[in-house]
Amino acid sequence: MAEVKKIAGSDIEIAQAVYPEHALLIDEIAKKAGIPGEYIEHYGKYKAKVDYNYLLKNQDKKDGKLILVTAITPTPAGEGKTTTTVGVADGLSRIGKKVLVALREPSLGPVFGVKGGAAGGGWAQVIPMEDINLHFTGDFHAIGAANNLLAAMIDNHIYQGNKLNLDPRKIIWRRCVDMNDRQLRFITDGLGGKANGSPREDGYDITVASEVMAILCLASGIDDLKARLGRIIVGYTYGKQSDNSEQPVTAAQLKAQGAMAALLKDALKPNLVQTLEGTPTFIHGGPFANIAHGCNSIMATRLALKCADYVVTEAGFGADLGAEKFLDIKCRFAGLKPSAVIIVATVRALKSHGGVPKAELDKENLAALEAGLPNLLQHVENITKVYKLPAVVAINAFPKDTKAELELVEQKCKALGVNVALSEVWEKGGEGGVKLAEEAVRLCEQPNNFEFSYDVNSSIKEKIEAIAKKIYRADSVTILPAAQKQIEQLEKLRLDKAPICVAKTQYSFSDDPALLGAPRGWNLTVRNIKISAGAGFIVALTGDIMTMPGLPPAPAAERIDVDNTGKISGLF
Repeated sequence: MAEVKKIAGSDIEIAQAVYPEHALLIDEIAKKAGIPGEYIEHYGKYKAKVDYNYLLKNQDKKDGKLILVTAITPTPAGEGKTTTTVGVADGLSRIGKKVLVALREPSLGPVFGVKGGAAGGGWAQVIPMEDINLHFTGDFHAIGAANNLLAAMIDNHIYQGNKLNLDPRKIIWRRCVDMNDRQLRFITDGLGGKANGSPREDGYDITVASEVMAILCLASGIDDLKARLGRIIVGYTYGKQSDNSEQPVTAAQLKAQGAMAALLKDALKPNLVQTLEGTPTFIHGGPFANIAHGCNSIMATRLALKCADYVVTEAGFGADLGAEKFLDIKCRFAGLKPSAVIIVATVRALKSHGGVPKAELDKENLAALEAGLPNLLQHVENITKVYKLPAVVAINAFPKDTKAELELVEQKCKALGVNVALSEVWEKGGEGGVKLAEEAVRLCEQPNNFEFSYDVNSSIKEKIEAIAKKIYRADSVTILPAAQKQIEQLEKLRLDKAPICVAKTQYSFSDDPALLGAPRGWNLTVRNIKISAGAGFIVALTGDIMTMPGLPPAPAAERIDVDNTGKISGLF
């Protein structure tokens, strides 16, 4: 792609300066990635799906190097993880490497809420930005349809006589919609008389919190997808309280997995797009990073590794959530081994962890920066000492960062044996990511002794304690009686030998969002334990995690519009 003159403007204005006039046709992007035309399924001129049979055909091909981008604990100041992921990939391309990007798909809820889209920013974005942030190729709609088909079959089974003896009070499968709609969190349905179903309490999750989303992203193919869907536990049978004899009811018992897989057969295919600089990019899947594992699909990552010498991917939220789950869940299931990790931070965010209000973050404040640095350093230690992976810290540059502040960050990181690279990708695109790309390439050649943070065959409590103490640095773990009862039930059902997915706030290492930095002397409280049997992991719920967000007082939707030519404005 020819160099495009850099302009100042919002993310969408920058994206529209390149797309569609200067964007490469998707066939050219596929050619760059080395994917033959017969495996490309066009969704217009600039988007495509890749037939998963191409992955099957290339199973024995050598994998490229996998670079994981993660970040410090999120703050209102922003960190720029996706922006860095895109920028370093374009930087790798500029130094002559064959590279692909693998990202998650954005959810409509945050796009219209407070967070905005997830296509990068400035001159480090993926395009078509508007399509990616809105309906894209319809994957999320297919996931919602499969989720809700199962919900309909559950209630229909009860209405038609309930041969499986399913207790309506113990149905745990909820409906979903890809929108922030607090009104739907808890509902009563089946009203209006016998012909309209059986009245019961119900509720909606946002689509990215659906177990179907997690399953799609962890499936290795159609057969595995179908098997995982069949293992979904939808509820429990009536049982005597004296011996807790209720049994799980699965989607397979309802004979739902085949139809669900049929709805998902195209959604399982990775989506191919491009960066502003024409780097091939897979954007596929998008599970929540707190309630689920927060990574793009295994299918897309594996396909990218067969197509490129370097693959840059990211995991949701900070490294304590996204990277931990990427490494302990996704890498465990997929047999992946990252070659290097990039930990993104900003001086502004570190000062925020040091207690500086957002309005004062542009002022030099070395004392606050030093107070906030332990957050970054704990993430660095976790990656390099717990997981034993080579790492570099990427400082996402802002114009008002001072030399003294940047030097302090570099000094503290070097004391841990980790280099710091300044990232200027928001302003300069791939040119601003060259130094970071060069350091990532160097790290990929370093030996690493990657290991998980816990043994999957340990007890549920031992696995939770390992994450809490090694990654979060909690002093102890308290498992409340309700959660302990749920653990005993999973042990009785022999469902306990699975990875742990801790659901907690993204704003702190702890389960209290108000505890910034790197808190010490605290206790992790586990309120509930639930099994995502299809996804294959156990969810440990801490704090107050919502699976259906709400809109803020002034939602982003109020500022989004489209003119009579079809040009969208207001997305960010």
